[in-house]
Amino acid sequence: MQSKQTLQITALTLIGLGLLVVIFYTPIWWVSLTAPNYPPESFPDGVRIHFHMNGVFNGCKKQEKAEIAEEEALDCVHEMDTINHYVGMYPIAAGGPVERGFGQFLMAFLAVMLLGFLFISPKQRMIVLSVGFVGIAAWMTLTLYGENGFKLQNTGYVSALVTSLDQEASGETSEPEIVIGGVAGILKDSLEESGVEVILPSQVEAAKRAAQGSTSTEKSHLIEQLKLTYDIDQVKSDSLQPWDGSAFQVMSWHYAKSLGRYFNNPQEIVPMVKNLELAIHVVFYAILGAMALVVFGSRKNGGVLYWLLILVPVALPLFFIIDYSAWLWWYGHTLNDMGAFSVKPFMPTVFGDGKVAQFTTHSYPYIGFGLMVLTSFILALAALFRFKQLNK
Repeated sequence: MQSKQTLQITALTLIGLGLLVVIFYTPIWWVSLTAPNYPPESFPDGVRIHFHMNGVFNGCKKQEKAEIAEEEALDCVHEMDTINHYVGMYPIAAGGPVERGFGQFLMAFLAVMLLGFLFISPKQRMIVLSVGFVGIAAWMTLTLYGENGFKLQNTGYVSALVTSLDQEASGETSEPEIVIGGVAGILKDSLEESGVEVILPSQVEAAKRAAQGSTSTEKSHLIEQLKLTYDIDQVKSDSLQPWDGSAFQVMSWHYAKSLGRYFNNPQEIVPMVKNLELAIHVVFYAILGAMALVVFGSRKNGGVLYWLLILVPVALPLFFIIDYSAWLWWYGHTLNDMGAFSVKPFMPTVFGDGKVAQFTTHSYPYIGFGLMVLTSFILALAALFRFKQLNK
């Protein structure tokens, strides 16, 4: 009987563990704005965005109709930012910066807790948890504070940061044109006038990058784009240190740049950036403390700390709703005075349909949240079986 229960617990927990991996790469929630100036023929889903664990991504699809010719889908994250900034709302990239930056570590934390829950032996459980947590702690430290540690972030997160910066007023994502002056510039112009094609080394490198399509190359190129933008800002600002490539540096700089994209108000933005930097340090040490607490609580079967191994992953949908609602409140109650229109602070719609001016808002769970609920149900069954097993 014990053997059968152990097998059931193992199977359910491993299924839940696999679902956690899928959830990280799946859209969890979607939000859409519809209005008369966004006709359903061109915007069947309105101006739609998708919330993931590691960022907010475009939810609009390319329209392939005879009467509509689109080379690429409209960037609805940019479109929604443009709409929102008129009433003083900060860009979407300004929301949840800590959660998105720590997303991969938090999901790995939950995964290690589930692995520890598999073991009925306290000694084996402590070994698994300790090894797993040490690995996460080292990964997290190198990423946040190590030189070029940002390379250890997941591609989706890096892509979301780059995309938000590409939504500047110019909307241009291409590399800046290189102007060659002096004798070399005159020689280049002369050769081109004579019909001789001149290819710069930078163009060769760009062609090489375009020819390579691996994920690692893509992420490296995205990070290079961030570094290029950072270096330009660093020349203009005395407060920015030279690029070291740590996730802490990138997160702090990107947050300040996101806040100031539409509202150049340093008196308001600088304290917010300081709060973010403090939050990153606090969350970092809080996770380390939570790891130590979980290992300590795994010394014996039963007890509140032991059951955290399974109850925390079970409560993942609840944590998401709380965090999502809190950030929606922040968006609606942290309005910049530089907005074109003055509106009273408001609570955006968390679930269902709402109305703001001429826009109708739609906010509903998506595939990832359904998988979260399914994961909670499966892990709750595993917890129930383990409870019965321990009582016997």
